[in-house]
Amino acid sequence: MSLQNQGQNTKKNMSGLLSVTNVDHKVTVVNFNKLEDIVTKNDNKLYVVNFWATWCRPCVMELPDFMEVNKSYRDNPNFRMILVSLDLAKEVESVVRPFLVKNKIDVDVLLLDDNKKMNSWIPAIDSKWSGSIPATVFYRNGKKLEFKESKMEKKELVKIITKYLKII
Repeated sequence: MSLQNQGQNTKKNMSGLLSVTNVDHKVTVVNFNKLEDIVTKNDNKLYVVNFWATWCRPCVMELPDFMEVNKSYRDNPNFRMILVSLDLAKEVESVVRPFLVKNKIDVDVLLLDDNKKMNSWIPAIDSKWSGSIPATVFYRNGKKLEFKESKMEKKELVKIITKYLKII
């Protein structure tokens, strides 16, 4: 998400840091290199990166739990959730953005537009990833901590996040 003031709700959390809520439902189209730069920052944040698509039923089914969990952690300066859509880039305005609005998705949303290179970036995410979605990766300081290739239940998501936030 690009950090523009238009359509965003910023507030100071208890640490005095700004937290950003994606209230304008902005989707930033990125290639894999840009995505990798974002999630592998050496900033001590736990990145929860969920690969999904609007046409994927299990993905859509898990999103309400992800949004609820994000709401619990979003003010933690060591936490950031990112949804990575695998929808077609040409459908950002006609499909993806309306889906985000309708479903009140208020986290950073990136659309990965690198389909021609998927045979290189899928194994770069995880060597055992078949490419099926939903899939969720947990990163901190440029290091992959955990990978899940399936729909995640809220309880499992919270357990993993709690485990890695305790380590910080």
